[in-house]
Amino acid sequence: MQQVILKRSDGRAPNQMRPVKLHRGWIKFADGSCLIEVGNTRVVCTATITDKVPPFLAGSKTGWITAEYGMIPRSGVQRSERESKRGRPHERSIEIGRIIGRALRAAVDLSALGERTIIIDCDVLQSDGGTRTAAITGGFVALVEALHKMREQNLLQSKTLPLFGFLAAISVGIVDRVEMLDLNYEEDARSSVDMNVAMLEGGKFVEIQATAEGTPFTHEQLFRLLSLARAGIEKLFELQREVLKDIV
Repeated sequence: MQQVILKRSDGRAPNQMRPVKLHRGWIKFADGSCLIEVGNTRVVCTATITDKVPPFLAGSKTGWITAEYGMIPRSGVQRSERESKRGRPHERSIEIGRIIGRALRAAVDLSALGERTIIIDCDVLQSDGGTRTAAITGGFVALVEALHKMREQNLLQSKTLPLFGFLAAISVGIVDRVEMLDLNYEEDARSSVDMNVAMLEGGKFVEIQATAEGTPFTHEQLFRLLSLARAGIEKLFELQREVLKDIV
């Protein structure tokens, strides 16, 4: 039987998200931007429109969306070395950037961009768990701002934004045998199961990353965790709709 606890270390119920705030247009000079706060996690996401595509898309009349991810030195409890000092990005940063880009591409009709690339930069200002899922959620807001700018400049192949739906992501996991939504760092560090879920509107999953850190999880637990994640993501959609309501 699942152990029942009423409150977590920060006072939340197991199915309760941390407070989320989306600050659109946070960077003046970017083509789109969003500062996302998820509890104590803070990620700034910026969008840049460029007039080129990767070589494999040259001549295709199709665009591309890519992402880069990084953490500032004091985003965590201890200072980390700048990636520029190492001479190359951390492998973790590269992989998370790929995950973010892959998720964002799933939300957009790339053929409407022409041969242009939108780069989403995600910089973690403060890390307390869930930085990659926050980057996807905030990155989508920055991306929509950039698409709106392209529409205003008549750069899109259509009059409407080429979106397949809203996109957001959240973490779920099993901590002390309890299934939990939106893990903070302390919970993530001692979880027996850690899962990140990205989803489009309509319950269409884009990315599911699940790992058993200790005890393997069952088929039934997997589906309960996915349902828990979907409930949280639906709330993120509501926040995104509110902050983007004047352009979508």
